[in-house]
Amino acid sequence: MRYQDEFRDAELVRKLAARIQETAQHPWVIMEVCGGQTHSIMQHGIDQLLPETIELVHGPGCPVCVTPLELIDKALAIAALPNVVFCSFGDMLRVPGSSTDLLKLRSQGAQVKIVYSPLDAVRIAQENPHLQVVFFAIGFETTAPVNASAVLYAQKLGLQNFSLLVSQVTVPAAMHAILGSPHNRVQGFLAAGHVCTIMGYHQYHAISQKYHVPIVVTGFEPLDILQGIFLAAAQLERGSSLVENAYPRLVSEQGNIPAQKMIDAVFEPCDRNWRGIGMIPASGLKLREEYEFFNAENRFDLSSISTRESDICISGLILQGLRKPPQCAAYGTLCTPQHPLGATMVSSEGTCAAYYRYTIKEG
Repeated sequence: MRYQDEFRDAELVRKLAARIQETAQHPWVIMEVCGGQTHSIMQHGIDQLLPETIELVHGPGCPVCVTPLELIDKALAIAALPNVVFCSFGDMLRVPGSSTDLLKLRSQGAQVKIVYSPLDAVRIAQENPHLQVVFFAIGFETTAPVNASAVLYAQKLGLQNFSLLVSQVTVPAAMHAILGSPHNRVQGFLAAGHVCTIMGYHQYHAISQKYHVPIVVTGFEPLDILQGIFLAAAQLERGSSLVENAYPRLVSEQGNIPAQKMIDAVFEPCDRNWRGIGMIPASGLKLREEYEFFNAENRFDLSSISTRESDICISGLILQGLRKPPQCAAYGTLCTPQHPLGATMVSSEGTCAAYYRYTIKEG
């Protein structure tokens, strides 16, 4: 707790907020990429400490939120099959598909299990050779190494009944998509510290230079986030566009090289559809050809899947930083955490859920 309290020190927070007030003399729009950072901002009232010149918008850094509806419907179709154990992290169970969700399927008798690691799913497959065990492999680069390790371990064990339904996505491609949009408002980024712990931040230099935006690698505590905002605002005021590391206690420029090698051994880049945003080229990871045996999409007949998004949910605009939750007609009325229309309300890292939990609800 002492270490945590150090980064929540109220006096230091006030001093840093005052420095931001002094520094940001012009209006700037800064996006925090990660949903975990969004929740920290709302929980601690960081947005309320900022001057009117700083507007924070919230990015697509919630892997649950951007998992495409088509893939969720595929997960539901697989989970409903007999002799299948469908394994997932808990935050995916209430994400709505076109007509149901994994939690409802489980209440109807489907073998849907919450696991805390893909290696748990490997163990379940090892213990139940008569059942097909599928793990829902979602996430950014943070989860990719352990998902890759599950594939390698299953191969080593010679398991014939284990597979992944893969929805791995990558942060830099999403940043390219946002900055390259004709509707872009983002002038600076707070990069996700946990992703950079794995991948480093060397790949952000090209993005910063191409679009002339500062990118600051930032942690999740109040002082981490305020320091990131201060550094980004200072760069914007002086016309700089550099990559800075405000999270050096965990992040290095090159990142975790062994973890990166494990990702590269099992996965390769692919185009990926992002829920609410659409197709982003080279924004995903798929299993390499030598590991296609473990691809659940090839193992089951999913040809009959058809998807249907909510007509009134604006989660796509929210994920791109173009709208905020209170600007949605359904927010807090037709769409709540108990009855979500979109993943940004149901996910533990979703922007809509953060607003609903930590602010006064607006219809």
